[in-house]
Amino acid sequence: MDLVRTILMRLESGRTAGEDRNFGILGFTRDQIGYHTHIMMQEGLLEGVDVTTQHSQGPEAIPTNLTWKGHEFLDLARDQDRWNRAKALISKVGGAPIAVWVKVLTDLTMKGVELPSSKVN
Repeated sequence: MDLVRTILMRLESGRTAGEDRNFGILGFTRDQIGYHTHIMMQEGLLEGVDVTTQHSQGPEAIPTNLTWKGHEFLDLARDQDRWNRAKALISKVGGAPIAVWVKVLTDLTMKGVELPSSKVN
């Protein structure tokens, strides 16, 4: 999920894959980035171009831009402290699908939002 978040952040910053299909992301192979981009397209987090060939190690894509859903996920995941807390919570169960990540990040966000208490007269 760190890779998912990083790809979204790079796209948001205006960086495109261009010649560097790794986006300058260290610690992940081109195949890993291409695969994650492909499944992020399937989930609707971003738009991209499927570049899978018969020589590909697996499905792969080049991202072109964020979708509304991608922006919303990134808004929830952008804060490093919230992201770390979500990772810690989810690691307790070993992993989770994107819907659970969104729920955990949303819950952590809502805990940080304090509404003024209304006074009863």
